[in-house]
Amino acid sequence: MSARVLFIGGGDVGLQMANNLLAKARIECLVIADWNAKAVGPRAAMLGNCHGARVEFEQIDGRDKSVITALIRRAKPDLIVQSASLISPWSIIGRAHPVAQALSSAGIAMQIPAQLPILMNVMEVVRELGLTVPVANITMPDILHPLLATLDLAPTIGLGNVSIHHLRVRHRLLERDDFADNDQVRVLGHHCQVYDVMQAALPENEDDRVKVFIGASGQRHDTLAYEGVPFASGPIYNEITAASATPVLTALLPDASRLQFSAPAPMGLPGGYPVVMHNGDIVLDLPSDLSRDEAIAFNRRQGERDGVARIDADGTLYFTGKAIAVMAEVDSGLSEPIEPENLALRTERLMRLVAEIK
Repeated sequence: MSARVLFIGGGDVGLQMANNLLAKARIECLVIADWNAKAVGPRAAMLGNCHGARVEFEQIDGRDKSVITALIRRAKPDLIVQSASLISPWSIIGRAHPVAQALSSAGIAMQIPAQLPILMNVMEVVRELGLTVPVANITMPDILHPLLATLDLAPTIGLGNVSIHHLRVRHRLLERDDFADNDQVRVLGHHCQVYDVMQAALPENEDDRVKVFIGASGQRHDTLAYEGVPFASGPIYNEITAASATPVLTALLPDASRLQFSAPAPMGLPGGYPVVMHNGDIVLDLPSDLSRDEAIAFNRRQGERDGVARIDADGTLYFTGKAIAVMAEVDSGLSEPIEPENLALRTERLMRLVAEIK
């Protein structure tokens, strides 16, 4: 069965995901919606040419919920892929400006006011329209999904992050003679661990390492995630991010085959988990000696490295002491707890600060 897919956000990683999906699945129509018609429109048209597929571009302002409502009604998607944000994390990471360095050092959670608004609009529209269409989100899923879960707005599943760990482990297995090519891989991990994994930098503290389980019995081989070619952080990570998202997106399409994989934030949980996806259902696939509560606790601890101290039942997010101290150097107001109902004011404040980065 062919499917209709809506991509909200046409940045580099979104377009790479769309390209991969068109190459892997039968797509009746793929719509890419973004504010930047000049940059994204021609690339969307090129995807249609490359794959002989119907690819449409829509210019939208994702900050306007009524626009998203009209878009979803027109597109009638079988799958929504959310990859839009107000700023790209790569516009901050690695920059020498004091504001960029503070935001990077404090943890990616400090960027929530720029990453959450469009995603929240999308999820509110999906709920208001009474849709059951799956939503896969690549915008900070390990942090934003548990926040949105408190408001009954969590997307179906996240993309990237632990799925990247999974691909790195799988590739390493292919290069070693002491494992079988078809050995089952299950990975428990968080966004904050992506950089160590991609740079092949094994943390000295075992508690900060990705948990890797190999085979049906789930034998631990955590160091596999940190072997292989190291890659310096940068937009090159978009390539493996998009590749790691492809199996998840394909599994969310109608009549998809069963998938055993590792993916971020299923069911609004913090961090990423081994999962099985089939017939629209997603269930955790943890090894027998790891409980659900233990897995969640591990990812919550890792979330502190991204700057998250806790998320209350009303969705209020509190930052760690380290994050608060770092942000005091540039704008202490941005380290106050984030309350979803006051998000617009925080977004305006963060965007003013980010505008200083040259």
